[in-house]
Amino acid sequence: MTSPSIKLNNGHQMPLVGFGLWKVNNDTCADQVYNAIKSGYRLFDGACDYGNETESGQGVARAIKEGLVKREDLFLVSKLWNSFHDKERVEPICQKQLQDWGIDYFDLYIVHFPISLKYVDPSERYPPGFTYDGKNVVQGKASIQETWQAMEGLVDKGLAKSIGISNFNGQLILDLLRYARIVPATLQIEHHPYLTQEGLLQLAQSNGMAITAYSSFGPQSFLELDMQKAKDTPLLLEHPTIKTIADRHKKTPAQVLLRWATQRNVAVIPKSNNQGRLAQNLDVTGFDMSKGEIDDVSGLNKGLRFNDPMNVSILILHR
Repeated sequence: MTSPSIKLNNGHQMPLVGFGLWKVNNDTCADQVYNAIKSGYRLFDGACDYGNETESGQGVARAIKEGLVKREDLFLVSKLWNSFHDKERVEPICQKQLQDWGIDYFDLYIVHFPISLKYVDPSERYPPGFTYDGKNVVQGKASIQETWQAMEGLVDKGLAKSIGISNFNGQLILDLLRYARIVPATLQIEHHPYLTQEGLLQLAQSNGMAITAYSSFGPQSFLELDMQKAKDTPLLLEHPTIKTIADRHKKTPAQVLLRWATQRNVAVIPKSNNQGRLAQNLDVTGFDMSKGEIDDVSGLNKGLRFNDPMNVSILILHR
C-alpha cells in the first residue's frame, strides 16, 4: 500500500501521507525508515534540527540497495535551520544535509521557522538548536527575503526540486508573496482539531500552496517533552467525538484524526515504531467521513497551539 499524492504548484507530486522523523531516536532511525519503506511509505519528513539525517539516509540507502525502491520513488524532505538563514549559509548547509542523507537532491526543502538566529559553525555544534552558545538565544540579521532568494537558488542549481515554508503566519506569507520568484510549494504547520487555523489554510491554498500538518494528534506529541499544557489537555485519541466516529467506521481514533486532514486535502506526517500502526496510519484515504463528522471534528477547535518554538526549546534544554 502506498499513499495517493497531491500535485504541487510546480507540477511535482507529493504523497498525501508521509513519515515524520521528529523525535525518532538515532539508534532506531535507520531501521524505522527502512521498515516504513517496506510498509509503503514514500515521503520522509526530516530536518537539520532533528539530528537524525545521517541515520535516515542509511535507512533509505538500505532500501534502495535491496531493490525495494528507487531514489525517484521517494519524496525526501528536509529543512533549513534558523542558524543558517544568511544568504551565504543556505547552500552550504543544504549541501551538508544532502551529504548526510547520501543523496543528490531534496524533493522538498523548507524554511523551518521564520526566525533568523546567529550563525553557528557546524564543526562546533550540530545541530545547533535555538541557542548560540548552549545558553543564550542570539538573533541573526537575515531577512526572510534574503533567505528565500537563497532558497530559490537551490532550485536553480538542482539541489531541491521544490521549496516551502513552515510555521509562517498569514502576514508573513503575504509579505513573501510580494517578492517571491518561486512561490512556496508547501506550507507546513501545526494542525489538529484543537488548532484548525482555517483562515491560514484558505490563504495558503488560494495562493497555490499545499498544506502539510504536523502534530496531527495534538497534545500526544508533546507529552514526552513534559509540557504542562499537553498534560492539562484531554487527549484527542481518547476524545468521545473521535472515538464515536472511529467506532462507526471500524477504524482507530488515529486513523480518524489523519483522515479528517487528508479528506480536506491536507497532507500528514505521523510516525510510529509499531509495524501495525505504520500500516494503519498509511491507510487513511480508503474511507470517507461524512460532512457532519468532518464538522464535528473541526468543532473541537480551541485555537490551542503546542509548538511555541521558544517554549519547546526551553523544555528540551532542561530535560
